Amino acid sequence: MNHQQPTPDLRAYLAGSWHVERTLLDRASGTRGTFTGVVRYTENPDGGLDYREDGTMHWPTHSGAAFREYLLKPGASPERMDVFFPDGRPFHTMSFSGQDHEDHHWCDPDEYRVRYSYEGPDSFSFAWDVRGPAKDLLLESHVTRQK
Repeated sequence: MNHQQPTPDLRAYLAGSWHVERTLLDRASGTRGTFTGVVRYTENPDGGLDYREDGTMHWPTHSGAAFREYLLKPGASPERMDVFFPDGRPFHTMSFSGQDHEDHHWCDPDEYRVRYSYEGPDSFSFAWDVRGPAKDLLLESHVTRQK
């Protein structure tokens, strides 16, 4: 685990373009895949960030272009941002600080747990551990700032 001091202003830290490399593992079947692309955190007029991820996924049931979008809103402190789905439903809280670097989301019938790790001024990682009767997945992402 990296013990560097996380950024005190998460919104300012994230703003800009990042390269993402993700590994996908279905623990139930042993199936593995990857996603490679770009994440753009664009400042919006509400004081938050628009998240857009575009790239290429390699998975047995889908290979090719893939994207996702979220909305990040200021959290309870500058070190936190609340993540929402595009339709406004709450998703989870993003932070690198203390106990806040872990969160979860219930998506019936499975639980999604996320852990964020600050790796320095130009990189971070996060992992989703998804468990339940429908899914048993581990999704690990490494993100580096584009210069």
